[in-house]
Amino acid sequence: MAYLIVKWLHVLSSTLLFGTGIGTAFYLLVASLNRDVRVVAVVARYVVIADWLFTATTVVFQPLSGFWMVRWARIPWSGGWLGWSVLLYALAVACWLPVVALQVRMRDLAAAAAAAEAPLPRAYWRAFRAWVALGVPAFFAFVAIFYLMVVKPPL
Repeated sequence: MAYLIVKWLHVLSSTLLFGTGIGTAFYLLVASLNRDVRVVAVVARYVVIADWLFTATTVVFQPLSGFWMVRWARIPWSGGWLGWSVLLYALAVACWLPVVALQVRMRDLAAAAAAAEAPLPRAYWRAFRAWVALGVPAFFAFVAIFYLMVVKPPL
């Protein structure tokens, strides 16, 4: 019974992690491309909050629950779908960590521009391009992880 509860929490957590990531990325992308500095400032503020509430907690919970289930089920760590999943997760988190800092910077730049009734500065767009560049591989890594976790293909 404990295994099923942890598995359910693991799946729920992965859904929150992926869903929050896609949702916040979509809204910040659309708001930024709209170029209304007031909208960007509000959306960026909520994106940072959502990342800390949902993404940060699930980024920690995912490996803890996954490691517990692997140990409990005695699944071998060597190669295969599990090894690739762990590697892709590490890649996604390595992309996400600088994204958090970029989002905080984007939030602050947008808030300052909104307060000054000025357009978004060049520094915002530099951070935005880096944010997109890091978000794309993280997205595809999570898509691949979902596939590997569900299908568990022999690799």
